Amino acid sequence: VSTQSTWVGDNEAEWDAYDSSELAKKYDGPNRAILVNQGTEDGFLTQKQLLPEALKASCDGNPKLSLELNMDEGYDHSYSHIATFIEAHLRHHHKALTA
Repeated sequence: VSTQSTWVGDNEAEWDAYDSSELAKKYDGPNRAILVNQGTEDGFLTQKQLLPEALKASCDGNPKLSLELNMDEGYDHSYSHIATFIEAHLRHHHKALTA
């Protein structure tokens, strides 16, 4: 069972509306900086349910988006991963909101 079918439903034609890589391809708003921290031991990554390389390719192809993609060695999809990198994300959002 794919993650998308669990959250969005079985109609694959509707998945693109929720797919960050597809949304990045179509984005045409103000310039945006995106920060992603991805654990290399994340089960969703190893099962190919998360595709950060697809998001990177989409952002690289859109001049309105810049992506900082950090592949964090040894981290999975857990609270400890979030807790380790939350300060950087709070600073990232603060910068965007106060610019």
